[in-house]
Amino acid sequence: MKFGGTSMAGSERIRRVANIVRRQQAAGHEVAVVVSAMAGETDRLVNFCREANPLYDPAEYDVVVASGEQVTSGLLALTLQALGCKARSWLGWQLPIHTDDAHAKARIGSIDSEALLASMAAGEIAVIPGFQGVTDGGRVTTLGRGGSDTSAVAVAAAIGADRCDIYTDVDGVYTTDPRIVAKARKLKYVTYEEMLELASVGSKVLQTRSVSLAMKEGVRVQVLSSFIDDDATPADEIPGTMIVSDEELEGLDMESQLITGIAADKNEAKVILTRVPDRPGAVATIFGPLAAANINVDMIIQNVGRDKGETDVTFTVPSADLLRAQTLLEAQKEAIGFNRIITDAKVAKISVVGVGMKSHAGVAATMFRAMADRGINIQAISTSEIKVSVLIDEDETELAVRVLHTAYELDAE
Repeated sequence: MKFGGTSMAGSERIRRVANIVRRQQAAGHEVAVVVSAMAGETDRLVNFCREANPLYDPAEYDVVVASGEQVTSGLLALTLQALGCKARSWLGWQLPIHTDDAHAKARIGSIDSEALLASMAAGEIAVIPGFQGVTDGGRVTTLGRGGSDTSAVAVAAAIGADRCDIYTDVDGVYTTDPRIVAKARKLKYVTYEEMLELASVGSKVLQTRSVSLAMKEGVRVQVLSSFIDDDATPADEIPGTMIVSDEELEGLDMESQLITGIAADKNEAKVILTRVPDRPGAVATIFGPLAAANINVDMIIQNVGRDKGETDVTFTVPSADLLRAQTLLEAQKEAIGFNRIITDAKVAKISVVGVGMKSHAGVAATMFRAMADRGINIQAISTSEIKVSVLIDEDETELAVRVLHTAYELDAE
């Protein structure tokens, strides 16, 4: 079971979470719980780091931000004990959860689950802070924003759990953000592949890496709400959204719809390098340093070469990495040979996702037509087998989502 920041925001909500956990144990389950920091706490800690040093050392950043989950794991264990349950918190270094040393975005290598399983078999509820691990050198690491989802799936895989329930502030996965489109519909089932694309393009329900890990390890994930009454249906019967394999979905004999959902992501920034030499290896000199600094690049567009043997290269990076990316590229200006850098953080990525795209033509055309009819300008485009993403002005995000939700006939009746 995993509980997000809004579920852990304060003593009253932690008590509610403890009751949900206690009911699962009372039903005969062995339970491990992964918790996030209280809502807003990680942002507060990140701001402290930025105030201390705008170009902070990621290793020390991890020491600061990992403390949020340590607090909530201890508080939940204490609350469970007050309810008469045997409970014990296990910090990332105590299990331990082994990660690489890519601080602030570490990847899990393995989890030592022997002591954890013995504790659970003895009737103890294990409470584990999400988002954190430890390097071989004994340094604390964090897994990147939203990393508690990845922690939960990794723990579920390590202990061979029957299911990983992700409790959040929504009661499932919707066709789009219900706060933007009131007619958004809750989906009963979503495939790993679709959820992977939705998560990667801005759906905040699950972290991308958690879905990728669930797909790789075959962990069945259920998304459901922790904001339920004490007499609500237990999680084994609750109608959340199950994230399953293509094979399991086919076994349910459900007709796959063309588009599953629409996601929006405002945490993108556009970078343009002008007058880059149009020669073999030029692009490698741009993206090599960014990769070495663990900065993810998404959309990439290289314009047609000019007569002078020059070209413009446009790409997007996460907004949080824009300053670092800009600093790195300026340092490499001579090696790359570009003229100047133009950046724009006021952009948003809008994506339509669905496995039905594999066998249907015209999905992109519908998207472009719908946006053109409303005068929304497209700055960049990227596609995959089951996704089409466009970059637009941030101010037009909500309009674009509503227009596309209607264009693909996703509105609930």
